[in-house]
Amino acid sequence: MALRDGERVSPLELFFDLVFVLAITQCTAFMAHEPTWHGMAEGLVLLALLWWAWVGYAWLTSVIDPDEGSVRLVLFAAMAALLVTSLCIPDAYGDLGLTLAVAYGVFRMAQIVVFTLASRDDQGLHHSVFGLAISTGIGVGLILIGALFHGDARLAIWAGALAFDMAGPLFIDTSGWRLVPGHFAERHGLIVIVALGESIVAIGVGAEAGVDGGVIAAAVLGIAVAGEFWWTYFDVASIAVAQRLASIEPVQVRNELARDAYSYLHLPMVAAIVLVAFGMKETLGHVGDPLSWETSAALIGGSALYLLTHVAFKYRGLGLVSRHRLVAAVVLLAAIPVGRQIDALTSVTLVAVVLGVMLAVENVSHAEARSEIRRLDHEQHNGSGTR
Repeated sequence: MALRDGERVSPLELFFDLVFVLAITQCTAFMAHEPTWHGMAEGLVLLALLWWAWVGYAWLTSVIDPDEGSVRLVLFAAMAALLVTSLCIPDAYGDLGLTLAVAYGVFRMAQIVVFTLASRDDQGLHHSVFGLAISTGIGVGLILIGALFHGDARLAIWAGALAFDMAGPLFIDTSGWRLVPGHFAERHGLIVIVALGESIVAIGVGAEAGVDGGVIAAAVLGIAVAGEFWWTYFDVASIAVAQRLASIEPVQVRNELARDAYSYLHLPMVAAIVLVAFGMKETLGHVGDPLSWETSAALIGGSALYLLTHVAFKYRGLGLVSRHRLVAAVVLLAAIPVGRQIDALTSVTLVAVVLGVMLAVENVSHAEARSEIRRLDHEQHNGSGTR
């Protein structure tokens, strides 16, 4: 089984991620269908389950060549399993729970099978994969058991299974893992774009009731927020952490950074984008009305969560505390009750203004460091011939 030989994300991996687009869209629609605290909790658990499954394939294709014939066929089969899982999301806590659990189990175990075959000649990797297989098997088993229950019991068991499954890598020897730093960072960046794309889709879906001046203004502001989210991640933060990941020599230290900064911290980042997408969808349908507590928490609080995750991302990746993002997050958290008193359009304006001011201050305060980081990135990519 051929190992990965380059850093660029392959067309097959991009094709694979398109199925994850449907999964994210389904989670957003699930929360919009039941815009309550309980519905949001159920939707976020489903999103986290799907995220952790996707993460496994990001590690897998950073080890092996996804375009190898047998691997390609397994990835196609996994895509089918993920598609079935995504189709079951609307009734995941109802009659389709067991179907979802079985399809999810197939998706997860396909990754373990390929990983096991790829690690046959690498004792360190084989040891790590064996530990992952145990935690994954138990986690999937709990998902199947949870599907036999109903209501809050199913939610609780699935949340417990998720916590157990995600904790597995914390107790597995990380020195055995193999990854290509540039590929791994780029793959996670692309999935952030996928999530941001869902926020654009949510704007379109939210405007289905009709288009007037208020809806147009909210849509434009929604694009501004999505653009600010993009800027917050891609302008400097993702580049700097990717450079740091590539510069680390000790394999174990590098793998632990990849695990923490990407596998773990990108989950709340993507969840925040999904929450804001849900909030935007609700906002477009009721532009002139105050937000409900749930929608205000999703739209304004989700934006705060996005910034707080970036604070953690930069601290874990670079050892730096992003004070401007921390202050902006606190301002947004304090503004959640305000969303209950003002109309939805003004709430979106508030989010856009806070993010815009934060980015402007950052660009002025860190202009020299920003220029150097982007210069190094430009030289690296020009030198490798990828641009």
